[in-house]
Amino acid sequence: MDQKKAVPKKSFVLGAIALLFLITGYETALFVHRAAVERIVSLKEKPDTVYVYIRGGEEIHSASGLGMTEGGPGMTKRDTVRARAKRSEVAEKVLSQYSPRRVESFRFNPNTVSVEDLQRLGFSEKQAASIDNYRQKGGVFHRKEDFSRSYVVADSVYQRLAPYISIPKLDINKADSAAFTTLPGIGKYFAGKMVEYRTRLGGYTYPEQLMEIYRFDREKYDGLKDLITCSAPKPYPLWTLPEQDLAKHPYIGWAAARAIVLYRNNTPPEQRSAEGIIKAGIIPEEYAGRFLRCFNTSCRPDTDPAPQE
Repeated sequence: MDQKKAVPKKSFVLGAIALLFLITGYETALFVHRAAVERIVSLKEKPDTVYVYIRGGEEIHSASGLGMTEGGPGMTKRDTVRARAKRSEVAEKVLSQYSPRRVESFRFNPNTVSVEDLQRLGFSEKQAASIDNYRQKGGVFHRKEDFSRSYVVADSVYQRLAPYISIPKLDINKADSAAFTTLPGIGKYFAGKMVEYRTRLGGYTYPEQLMEIYRFDREKYDGLKDLITCSAPKPYPLWTLPEQDLAKHPYIGWAAARAIVLYRNNTPPEQRSAEGIIKAGIIPEEYAGRFLRCFNTSCRPDTDPAPQE
C-alpha cells in the first residue's frame, strides 16, 4: 500500500515565510545600522567644506551639500575653508560609543585627575566613573601601588601608566587639618594635634618632630614618612618675642623664657646664638639637642635687635 506524501500545512508555510522575512529584515536593519555608524565615525575628524563669497562687501558662507556652492550674480568667491559643523545629540552618542578611543599617556595625579582625562588615559566611561566614585566617597590613593589595586585598573594598564603617576607629598608646614586626615592612620584627633604642635613650634623644622606629639609613635610615623615633606618654616623670632610667647615653645617653657630674655638683654646682638643659650645652661638638657637642631638649621632665629625691656 502506497503511503501518501506528507504535505506541509498552510499555516506552517506562512510561518516559515514570515520567519524568513523577519530574519531578512533584522539583517537588513543591522546592515543599515552598521553602515550609518561607520559613516558617522568616518566623518568624525572630517570638517565640512565652506565657501566664502563676497557680495557688495558682505561675506556669505555656504556649506557644501547644504546650500549653493557656486557664486550667483554679483558674487565673487573669496576663499574655501574647512569647519566642523555642530553634530546632533544622537550623532554625539554614536561617536562616544563606537569611535575607537585614542589612548594617551601623560603625567597625572589619580586623586585629582578628571573623569575626561581618565578616559584619555584609556579607561572606559564606566571605569573612569568607578574611580571617581571611589574618590567621592573619601578614597585616597596614597602611593602609586594603591592605584594598581583598583579593580578597574588592569595590570597591563598600570604598567603603562606607572611612570606617569605623580602624587605630590604633603607639606606638613602648609597642610591644614583636613589635609592631614588624608594620611594613613591619621584621624581628626591627630590632625588637630599636628596643627597645634606646628603652631607651638613656629613651624616644623624636620618631619621627625611629629613623633614629639603625644602617642604619635614610630610605627605611626613610619606608615606615612614617605608621603610627607617639610618645607623650611619662617625664622623663629627668638630675639624679639616677649617672655609669655617664648614660654609657649615646646623646647623652652616659662623658666627658660625668662632666662632667654635676660640673656638677650645682656648680650650684644652680634654675639647672640643658640649655642650661647645652651652653654649658659638655659635650656634643659633633654631639649638641648632639639633646640640646636631647630634654631641652627632652617629655623634659624632672626637677628633683629632686641627691644628694651
